[in-house]
Amino acid sequence: MSRLSAELRLILRSRMGVGSLLLLLLLSSLAVWSGIAQMERQRETIARVSGEQRRDFAGVAATHGKPDGDAGYAAYYSFLLTHDAPPPLAFAAIGQRDIQPFVLRVRALGLQQQLYDAEAINAELALPGVFDWAFVLVYLAPLIIIALMHDLVTGEREGGRLRLLLSLPGQGLWRRRIGLRYALVLFALAVPFAVGAIVTHAPVAGTAAMLLVAALYLAFWAGCALLVGTAMRASASAAAALIGCWILLTLVVPTLASAAIARAIPAAKGIDLTLAQREIVHHGWDIAKQDTFERFFLNHPEWRGREGFEGRFHWKWLFAMHQVGDEAVARDVAAYRASLIARERWSERVGYLLPGVAAQGALHRIADTDPFGQFAYQDRIAAFHDRLRHFFYPYLFTDRPFTRADFARMPTFAPRLPSGAVPAAPLLALAVVAALLLSAGSRRVARISGADRA
Repeated sequence: MSRLSAELRLILRSRMGVGSLLLLLLLSSLAVWSGIAQMERQRETIARVSGEQRRDFAGVAATHGKPDGDAGYAAYYSFLLTHDAPPPLAFAAIGQRDIQPFVLRVRALGLQQQLYDAEAINAELALPGVFDWAFVLVYLAPLIIIALMHDLVTGEREGGRLRLLLSLPGQGLWRRRIGLRYALVLFALAVPFAVGAIVTHAPVAGTAAMLLVAALYLAFWAGCALLVGTAMRASASAAAALIGCWILLTLVVPTLASAAIARAIPAAKGIDLTLAQREIVHHGWDIAKQDTFERFFLNHPEWRGREGFEGRFHWKWLFAMHQVGDEAVARDVAAYRASLIARERWSERVGYLLPGVAAQGALHRIADTDPFGQFAYQDRIAAFHDRLRHFFYPYLFTDRPFTRADFARMPTFAPRLPSGAVPAAPLLALAVVAALLLSAGSRRVARISGADRA
C-alpha cells in the first residue's frame, strides 16, 4: 500500500498529470451535464407539444364533431401525437437523438409522406457530432492516457533513473504505475457518469455495461501506450507515435471505413420515399377512380362493393389513394430499411478491428439511441397509423356519421418499450484486443527490464 501511495504522490506532484486528470474530470462532468440538459429539453418539448396537441384536437372535435359529422373531415384534420421519450442512459450517448425526430404528429393519410418528411436536416450541422460522455470517452480520454503513460519507461531512462528503479526490491513496479494511472483516468470518467446515472434513474445493468465499455476501451489505450512507449528510446518519439495512432484509429480509418461502407451499400434518402409516394398520390387524380379502388382492394377486399359514390369527390377515394401510394413504395421502404441495417451491421464488424468504433457503437446500443432505437420508434408509428386507418374505414365506406363521441374513441399512441441491449460481440472483440495489447506491452517491459539490469 505504501508503494502505491508513493506512486500516487509522484503523479500528484506532476503538473501535467494533475492538470490532465482534472481536465478530463471537467470535460466528463460538462458532457454529462450537457447530455442531461439536452434530454430534459427533449422531454419539455414532448410535454409542450402534447399540450398544444390536446388543444388542437379539442378544436377539431368541436368543429367537426356534429350529429351528422363527416368522418372524412375528422380524419383529414385530426393530427395525433406520437413521441419517443429519451431513455434513461441517453444523456451519456445521445446517438441519433440529436438528428432524428422524437416527436411526430400523424393523421390517417399516407404514412410515408409523414414519416420521412421530418428527416430533412442540415447535414453540416450534423457533421461535428454531439458533445456527450461517449464523445469524451472515445476521442478525448485516449489523449489523457497518452499524456500520462507515454514516458513511463523512456522518461525514467532519459532521467537516468531506470537502472535504479529496476534494482529496487519487490515486483510489480510497472503494473502499479500503469494500473494506478489507468484507474485514475477511469475514475475521472466514471464519477460524473455515475452521478448522471443516479440523477436520471438509469438501470443498474445498463450503467454497469457502459462502465465496462469504458474500462475495456481505456485498457486498450493503456496497452497501446505501454507497447508503443517501450518501443521508443525518447519520450517525444513515443508521444508522437501514440498521437499518430490516435489520429489513425479514431479519425482517419473510421472515416474511410464509413465512406467505404456507404459506397458499397448505397441507400436512398427517406425524403425520396416521401416524394415517390406523393407522385403516386398525385397521379391518382389523373386516372379513373375505379383503378385506384381496384389497387386498394388487393389488400382491403372487405370494402369491395362499397366504393361507389355520387359526384366527383369522396373522402374514401382520397384515403384509398393515399394507402395505394404507401403500398406502391412498400418495397422501396423495405429496401431502404435493409440498406441502413446492413450499414449498421458492417459498422459493427469494423468495430472488431477499431476499438473506438466498437466502443461508440456499444454505448449507443446500450443507451438505445442507435438506428435500431429509431427503427423501433418508426415501427411503433406505423402500427399506430394502421390502427388509425382501420378505425376510420368503417365510417368512410359506409357513410356513417362521425359524432363528438367518436372523437373520444379514436386510437391513442402507446410509446415503445426500451430496446437497449448489451452487444456481446463488440465487447468481446474489445476485450480481446485490449488483452492482447496489454500482454504484448507487458512482455516488452519485461524484456527491457532484463536488458537494463544487465
